[in-house]
Amino acid sequence: MQPRRERTGGALPSAPPPVHAAFALWITAVMAGFFETVLMTGRLIADGDASAGELSGGLLLRMAVFSAAVLVAVQLRRGHHWARLTLAAGLGVLGTLSLVVEPVGWLADHPLSDAFRDAGAVDVLFGASRVLHLSAVLTAMVLMFRPTANAWFRARAAAPDRR
Repeated sequence: MQPRRERTGGALPSAPPPVHAAFALWITAVMAGFFETVLMTGRLIADGDASAGELSGGLLLRMAVFSAAVLVAVQLRRGHHWARLTLAAGLGVLGTLSLVVEPVGWLADHPLSDAFRDAGAVDVLFGASRVLHLSAVLTAMVLMFRPTANAWFRARAAAPDRR
């Protein structure tokens, strides 16, 4: 069965709404991660808790991950199944674990009331950003595997003139 073609020059149909939304959410997650990095770096500098080498190494790693995430998300929007799997495994599983391990570990050793009692403005901003970040990742994961997205990725993979 041939994939359905649009009337404009026989091009493959563009990504369905769930894939466009997943792409936007991956970009939102990257932006939230960048914001969290700015907050964390500012705090480490202000507190004098990290050397320049530690800061620059951490920043380089995060910028590489953020850049790769954006590049892979672009490939997702173009219909590359490998990009969907890479985002699911890399950011959806490993990235989600990295977002929740530290807070869960902290909560295991402290009562929840400590978090609210000792929270400053930066903590509130960081927490709000982390909630947005995690929500964006989890929602993008669901949207990438919706039935219309699955059908579109299958059609893209079967198309002889993939772009």
